[in-house]
Order: sequence, then structure tokens, then C-alpha cells
Amino acid sequence: MGLTVTEKILSTHIGEGKLEKGSVIGLKIDQCLTQDSTGTMAWLQFESLGLPKVKCEVAVSYVDHTSLSFKGESSDDHLFLRTVAQKFGAFYSKAGNGVCHQVHYERFAAPGKTLLGSDSHTPTSSALGMIAIGAGGADVAVSMGGGYFYTRVPKVMKVNLLGKLQHGVAAKDVVLEVLRQLTVKGGVGYIIEYTGPGVDTLSIPERATITNMGAETGATTSVFPSDHVTLEFLRQQSRERDWISLEADADAVYDKEITVDMDNLEPLVAMPGSPDNIKPISEVEGTPIHQVYLGSCTNGSYRDMAIAGLMLEGRRVNKEIEVACSPGSRQVEQQLLEDGTFETMVRSGVRMLEPGCHACIGMGFVPGYQHYSVRTVNRNWLGRGGSKDGKLILASVEVAVASAIAGKLADPRKLEYPEFQDVFEEGFDIDDSMILPPVAEADASKVEVKRAPNIKAIRPQTPPPASFEAEVLLKVGDGISTDDILPAGSLTQHLRSNLPEIAKYTYYYIDREFAKRAEAASSGFIIGGDNYGQGSSREHAALAPWQLNIKAVFAKSYARIHKANLINAGIFPFETDTDAIDMGDKIHIDLAGLPTGKLVGKNLTKGTDIPVTIELGQRDLDILMCGGILAYTRAKAS
Repeated sequence: MGLTVTEKILSTHIGEGKLEKGSVIGLKIDQCLTQDSTGTMAWLQFESLGLPKVKCEVAVSYVDHTSLSFKGESSDDHLFLRTVAQKFGAFYSKAGNGVCHQVHYERFAAPGKTLLGSDSHTPTSSALGMIAIGAGGADVAVSMGGGYFYTRVPKVMKVNLLGKLQHGVAAKDVVLEVLRQLTVKGGVGYIIEYTGPGVDTLSIPERATITNMGAETGATTSVFPSDHVTLEFLRQQSRERDWISLEADADAVYDKEITVDMDNLEPLVAMPGSPDNIKPISEVEGTPIHQVYLGSCTNGSYRDMAIAGLMLEGRRVNKEIEVACSPGSRQVEQQLLEDGTFETMVRSGVRMLEPGCHACIGMGFVPGYQHYSVRTVNRNWLGRGGSKDGKLILASVEVAVASAIAGKLADPRKLEYPEFQDVFEEGFDIDDSMILPPVAEADASKVEVKRAPNIKAIRPQTPPPASFEAEVLLKVGDGISTDDILPAGSLTQHLRSNLPEIAKYTYYYIDREFAKRAEAASSGFIIGGDNYGQGSSREHAALAPWQLNIKAVFAKSYARIHKANLINAGIFPFETDTDAIDMGDKIHIDLAGLPTGKLVGKNLTKGTDIPVTIELGQRDLDILMCGGILAYTRAKAS
């Protein structure tokens, strides 16, 4: 029986366990990345390991989320991240160099390798035929230190791509169609692998759009083969040496299969509320809009920006709306300057921003009250983009630009423009001057890590008692995202290295009194529904409740990364039917049944039993019984 691309890569990186579906394995990680929203905490955790330098092949500390430093604390974080990278042997990508995922697949990603990143869209780099996974900062810290990344062996889902994208239809529409078929939780427990004759027609930037937004299905990652398209892209990046051929065997067996026929695909959009609220453009065409935002890690490639320029040549954006654009990287920006696309976009009325995350996470260009904002980003939940009152529509560059010209949602197939020609005989202009390489080991020992007063050490993690008895301090519904738990944007971005302060914004958009109530109670529970904690890898969504002394979450099911982050923070992720549990109920639960995974809690307020399950490997159990992964790692080391 042949092997999938997924199985080929995983089988060469198993440090512990066996490649059997559902079993826990320890993966050797070749590359690690952090970014400034999650990176300060991840590097603080790495420091706590007491190691002299990183042990993985490549570690990169990126600044992209707070690159404009709206608050001085962000500048403090940047200095910390630069000096800690120099101290411990990592690359440092400066503010303005671009979004971590775009830069990483341009300059570091390599077929056959593994990558772990403290950002949920780390799977972007899997476009080049590697296994790239998003995780919490603590897991990344351990992997930077040479430790394994522990995960259950996922099932492998085949997405069979047929045909070729037609005029006005884009790779974004492919992944939106996958989301339409799977929903935001249909990929949980899977790695999505793209195969079929249609793969050959997609460039690396198009594949990167698909692997990037595959995170919204809940999948562990999405992966493409490494083929002649991969080789050509690496040649353009002067990195042919990193190429290997890596494709699934003809007789590879998959656990599930879906098909996307690109010949018959039409432009799609995700309407406000959820990335899987998918509508054909024909159903929503004409919807009035207020903003258009181009760029981000999903659609910030040179290809995307060049297509926008081709569509805008000789045209202007509608005078009634605002349009802004952030290229994905400085390399992309330089190419736009060289070929005249940058000037075309400026003359058309587009506001050009520096490469970075920016509007995607609400750092500027925040939509107004009930304003519709068409964005080429990957998420559109309540509160995403910096405002709980904005209405975000996710779309391809083609739909976004057509809509910018029309001033309302528009079908790009009705607009005439030249097709993009992906020909770079000389390759890209390679300029890594804003990526600081690791310093020599002798010099690293002399580096002083710079810490401002706002960078706070994490309080010690302590073992749990034999049982918990506390009040339900909050009850929420299905699909709660990490943005719901802890908002992104200007509210919190500058506080990522200060848990006591950032914890005050926990559930800010849903219940502004929650943090005060939790602090006053000194112990408590949260009740959730299905797919609790979907979305980003930000472990602050687990660490902030831990800071507020939340002892456990009771939910119907969990998103993969958030469940791991809860365990790493020392919060118990219990699973149960939560319909009959209400806010204010007092619950008692004895932890004696943990090794079996089955417990019975008591709702003392209602006088009823609560059957509880918790799926734990032995390592997960050990982490929880130590009080969290930092305490566990220190105990193991000693």
C-alpha cells in the first residue's frame, strides 16, 4: 500500500510513538516561527527552559502584527524579540519586512521539512510540500529547545482538484468551496492533502492561499506535493538547493475524499459571521459596501497584488468607499515598485500600507458601525477587524477589486482585464537586509536581553487539588473563537507580554464584567458549546482565563489548538452536554477519575449529576497534574 505525502513526511520525523491513526506521536520539528503577538510569551517560556540556544534547524522571530507600534509597549516587545533572538540563535525579521507566513514560505520553507509556528496560519508554508502546523507558544518553545511536538496522528483527507480556474475565479474560491463542503469544524482530526490534475495548474502563491485558509476548517494542516511548480518557485527565490520531489504514491489510501471541479467553480464569498457562511457571488452581488482591504497572509503575494493592478489599470476605485492594501512582504512591495503596479494602485485611489498584518487583526482600518468591509483575509467572526459592530466579507482579490471599483459586491467575471502571466526569468530581487541572521555563538553570550517594565514573567504553575468546587462564571454558545475569548486589535496587541493586564479583556465583547467577576471569585468555571476555541493559536486565550483562576472549561467539543493550549495552561478541558448547566450554578468535580477519562461532576445548585469525559494522553495528564507545561517541563528536567 502506497503512502500519502503526509505519511511520507511524518514517518521521517517520528521521535516517539508509531504512525498509527489516533495514536500520540512525538514529532521532530525542523523549523519554528514566532510572531510579535504570540512571540514574546513564547520566548519567555523558552527562557524558562534554561537552554543556551535554540536546537531546531531554523527559528525565526517575526514582527508583523504590531509593526506600526501604535503603543510604546509594542516597541518594547520588538526590542525584546530582537535581543532574545540574538541571545539564543534565531533569525529576526524586522517590522516592515512582512507577514511571517508570506516571508517564511519565500525565504525558509522547504519540502519534506516540519515547521511549528505560534500562529494558526503557519500551514501556509505547507504549500511547498512540508508539514507546517500552528500551535501554542509553549509547544513552540519546547520544539525550539529540541523537544518533540506531541500530537495525535491525524487522518488524511484527499481533496481531488479537477480542471482549471477560469477568468475571475481564484484559489481563494477553491478553499471557500472546501469550507462550504466541510464547515469550520469538518477538518478537525485531519490533514487535508491536495491531489489531482488541477494541482499542476496552481502556482505556489495560489497553493499558499489554500493552505493558509485551510486552518478555518479546523484541520491540523493542509499540504500540497512538491513538484516542478515548487522547484520553479524556489528557483525564483534562489533556493533550488532546498527542493526535493515529494508526491503521493499512486496507490496511497485516504480516510476521506472530496472533489473540487475548478472548471465549474464560480466566485464565492464568506458573508459576515463565519468563514463558512459561503455564498456564490451571484446571490449577493449588489450588496452595498463601505470598505475594501487587500493583502494579508492569505492574499498578500506578488501574484495577488499584480492581479489587483491589472484590474485597476485605467480605472479608479469608487469614490464612496475606502480601499487599503498591505502587501504580504517587502519582497512583494519591491516587485510592485519595479513593475509599476504600486503606482497603478496609488493612482487608482488605493491607500498603500507597509507590509504587515494591520487591518486583518484590527490594527487600523477598523470598519464603522454596521459597515460592510470586503477583505481578502481569512476570518470574519464577531470582533475580528477591531470592532464587534463591523461586518466582514471574505473574498478573493478578484472579487474585492471588482467590488472596490463598483462600490458594491461585484462579479469579477463581468470585468475585462488581462490575465496574469507568471513569468520570472531572472527570479525575484532577493533582499534579506531586514532579516537579521543569528549572531555567532561567542557573541551571543554577550547579548543582553532587553526587557521593559511591561514585560511580565509568568507566575508559577502549581498542581491542582484533588477536586474542584466553583461557580459557573460564564456560559457561551457554539463556535466560540479565540477572538471572542480574547480580542485582537488595538485593545490588546500591546499587552501580549503582560498577562495580568491583558487578562482584564477576557471575553470583553461578550461580557465586559467577566474579568472582574472572575478576579473576585478567585476560582471558577466556563461553560461552552461545540468547537470551543476555534480560530487562532493565541495561547493568551487560555493563559488569560488561567490568570483569572479559571480551573476548567466544560464544553461539548474543542478546537485542536485551543484544547492543547488549555492543557498547557493547566486548565482542564472537560467534555459534556452543557445544555442543562447555567451561569451561576455551583459545580463539584472530583479528579480521581482522570486516568480513565471518565468522571462524574455534581451540579450542586440543581442537584444533578454531570457525566464528564476528558480525552488525555499520559503526557497530557502529567502536564495537568503538574499545573501546566512549564511546571511539567521543569519537573522533567530536574
